[in-house]
Amino acid sequence: MKDHYLAQPQSSLTGLLKRVGSLGSLLMLTPLVGVFGPATEGAFAEERVCRGSLGAITVDNLRVPANATCTLNGTRIQGTLKVETNATLRATAIRVNGNIQAENAKLVNVLPGSTVGGSIQIVQGGAARIDTVQINGDLEFLSNGLRLVATKNVIGGNLQAFQNTGGLSITSNRIGGNLQCKENAPAPTGGSNIVEGTKENQCRRL
Repeated sequence: MKDHYLAQPQSSLTGLLKRVGSLGSLLMLTPLVGVFGPATEGAFAEERVCRGSLGAITVDNLRVPANATCTLNGTRIQGTLKVETNATLRATAIRVNGNIQAENAKLVNVLPGSTVGGSIQIVQGGAARIDTVQINGDLEFLSNGLRLVATKNVIGGNLQAFQNTGGLSITSNRIGGNLQCKENAPAPTGGSNIVEGTKENQCRRL
């Protein structure tokens, strides 16, 4: 009787370990299903490199590599468009679902008929012209050294221009957020901007 009593907990423990093992496997599997199920499409998104020109095709992500020149006409980009060091982008009638990110770029021109689902961020580069573009997020110019132009754009968020030194014209934009300009030399010029938020600092009269 004593031996039978001792054997019973051992059997129960074995069964419990089996159940815990199965549960552990299930718990380990469940997060993987969550990660690799819905996220599979984004996880395996491809990046296209642009040297030369692209027309009316659709790509996942697009990168203009250092020192390259890329001309886009009617291109659709499902993710992000990146412009790297000393690279040039000339884009007309493009559609970008994500952001346009340019850091240390030589030239970034996004021209009429283009739409951007996220923001356009131009940082520590040269010249840029953003003309007649629908931007759902922000338009940001930060620490650029050559001429910048923002004209006739519809911007859902803010237009921000900080510490640019090559001259900046901001004209006839419709801005859902704020127009914010600081420490630009020379100060921005332009006018006729419709701003739902506030016009601040150097841009308060634009």
